[in-house]
Amino acid sequence: MNLEKQNQELETQNQELEMEKRNLTNQIKDMEAKGNELNISRAQWSIDAYCPKRDARRQCKSCQPGRILFQSSCYMVLDYKTSTNRKTWEEARENCTIRSSDLVVVDNAEEKKYVSDNSWGSSGNEGYWIGLKADGRKWKWVDGSDLADSSWTENPTDGHCAISVTNDGWKSVNCNDRNRWICEQKALSV
Repeated sequence: MNLEKQNQELETQNQELEMEKRNLTNQIKDMEAKGNELNISRAQWSIDAYCPKRDARRQCKSCQPGRILFQSSCYMVLDYKTSTNRKTWEEARENCTIRSSDLVVVDNAEEKKYVSDNSWGSSGNEGYWIGLKADGRKWKWVDGSDLADSSWTENPTDGHCAISVTNDGWKSVNCNDRNRWICEQKALSV
């Protein structure tokens, strides 16, 4: 009698587990379908952003409109003349993220010169945010890498971020200052 009761309980548990398995399998299928729809939507957005239709034909460009191609990246220089439109470092980074990019990460001397040359009208402690922030006693890029050539800027101070200033290189300023900023994203290979 006891074995019969245990067998029945195990049968009930097995049925419940089978039902739960079916439900989870259906949830996975639904999530995969939604993920595929999202990927298709993103792909279509990319096609539309980089390859807009002109006269029923698509013409692809390496960068979206309003961005400047240099080396293998597209740059957006947000040059707000009035301080009311300028942003803190974190706000600038969020703004870049909304634009499917991030604050610029400088990889070499040519890119550093390019960024400096595009820091128009900056002077003193008013420049353009770049993706460099003090983390402990080190400078860190937004991509997580360390600043390789520390001769490019001052020693880091916690709560400070770097700006690019025309003809003056990079400066360490408080991350809560309000500045213009430069976003970067990888260029489309066409």
